[in-house]
Order: sequence, then C-alpha cells, then structure tokens
Amino acid sequence: MAEPWQLLLVDDHPMLRRGLCQLLAGDPRFLSPWEAANGPEALALLARQQPDLVLLDLNMRPLSGLDTLRAIRRDFPRLKVVMFTVSDHPRDVQAVLDAGANGYLVKDSEPEELVEGLAEVMAGQAVLTPRLEGALAEAEENWAAQLTPRERQIAELIAEGKSNKAIGEALFISEGTAKVHVKNLMRKTDCHSRVELALKVREG
Repeated sequence: MAEPWQLLLVDDHPMLRRGLCQLLAGDPRFLSPWEAANGPEALALLARQQPDLVLLDLNMRPLSGLDTLRAIRRDFPRLKVVMFTVSDHPRDVQAVLDAGANGYLVKDSEPEELVEGLAEVMAGQAVLTPRLEGALAEAEENWAAQLTPRERQIAELIAEGKSNKAIGEALFISEGTAKVHVKNLMRKTDCHSRVELALKVREG
C-alpha cells in the first residue's frame, strides 16, 4: 500500500493518543492519525471512512478492544489492525491473534520498535513484540501437559476427524461422556472449535 499511510488510533487515554500522534508526526510514512476514544466511536468512524491501519487498545469500555477487533473483522475483513496494550499475558496475545489481528505490541515498546512494527504490518507482515514470542511458544508447547491421558486420547481422535459417537465407540464410553470430555478439552486448550483443536494437535 502506497505511503503515506492513514492510521486510526483507538485508545481511551487522551495523553497516550497525543504522544503517539506526536511520535508519528515525525515520520513521513504516516499521515496525522485519526483518533477515537473507544470502540463504538471507532466503529462509527469506520462506517464513514477507512484508514489503512487501526492501532487498538485492548482494555477499553464500553466495548473491549477484543470485541472491537471482532466487529472490525466482521465488517471490514481486509483492514489491518494491530493491538496495542499493557498486557503481555500469552492468553491475551493468543486471543487477539485468533480474532484476526495483524499484530500485537505492548505499550512499553521502544518508540522505534512501535513505528517499525506498524511499517512491517503495512508491508504485509505480522508483528509481535519480540519478548512475547518466547512466552507464546512456551505456552503452545505446554498445552498437552495439562491434559489427562484420556483427554490426550480424545484430542488425537478429534484430530483424526472422529465424531463424539465415534470417539465413544473407540474408547468404550457413551456418546454423552465423550461429549463432556470434548467440552472440557476445548476449555483446557482454549480452542473454540474442533478444527482449531485438530490443528493444534497436528502442529504438536
């Protein structure tokens, strides 16, 4: 996408928005950012005009950054969105990436790291604050260790495409019991569909 880029900054802290506007004003690759103080305000603005990129805070009211991201993905699926937040918890990172964000940057990033991260997203890359990469990989590696032997069996059968009825037959349990195990398995692995769980099993 041709420079300069138009960014929409969505954050409920006016001082932070002002500081980011000043930071980006010194970079010729960016136009003066548009601003929104919350999710509904951002969605109303997007209904009228679209920027090239949205920089979105995670912890906002009345609509969280995650719910705002989901609304953007529903209505503007090709719009680039980067989450910008104080949270470095792997669960938050994974939830945001699963919801379709193009990047996740924490607010204690160096200014240069933030600006270059936004430029990378505009170049078609995904961006993640470097220190989060190890924590996210470790969380992914440890997911199987949280499962019971029976749950690991069921996860493997789901990866093979088995239905609850087929899982029950394979493990000599009722379909209802298999369904309960699958529900618990989804919760423990933070997966939202059988397809997502199957992919996680196949990726190791």
